[in-house]
Amino acid sequence: RPSSSNYVGSEPITNAIAAFRIEGFTLTEDGELRPQLLENLSGTALTDALQAYVRRAKQGAQDAALLAGTSKDLLEATAAHILVERNGSYPQRANFEALLGMAFVAVDLATPQHPVQPGESPQRKAERAMFSLAIGINAMRNKLGTGHGRPWLPEITDIEAKSAIQFMGTIAEWLLHAHARRNGA
Repeated sequence: RPSSSNYVGSEPITNAIAAFRIEGFTLTEDGELRPQLLENLSGTALTDALQAYVRRAKQGAQDAALLAGTSKDLLEATAAHILVERNGSYPQRANFEALLGMAFVAVDLATPQHPVQPGESPQRKAERAMFSLAIGINAMRNKLGTGHGRPWLPEITDIEAKSAIQFMGTIAEWLLHAHARRNGA
């Protein structure tokens, strides 16, 4: 509060608000701190929040099953965001593989369904592999983790879960970079 004897000034407060926003949190002028909700964001604000989510996700966590589920949620949210940015909407009933495939196509990334072209860049091979990896991690989450609300203990190990979130975070980051590149940013 400007009337407080220990008020630091508006510039440090504005800087703190911006720093928290980059990390996926909203800090109000009154000092209230809360996580940003992806469904309340759009455009650049959503892109920034997803990038912050990628950074946090790649740092890992302790709960293996939760981590595996979070990895799928992150990539799914990224794919939906890209489709909304490019097309104005996304098919909400599409399964994970279809949604991811549409996002890859929207930003001109190769999927296993794209035939290898003579002389194509090595990046295209990496793109196909990332798509396949994402599908594999989602299947692992569905069969071994908490996918589809399974009530029993997950069979996914901590290292598998940590790797899953790091891989999915890297794929989300690659997608966001391709999206920005296609937008001229």
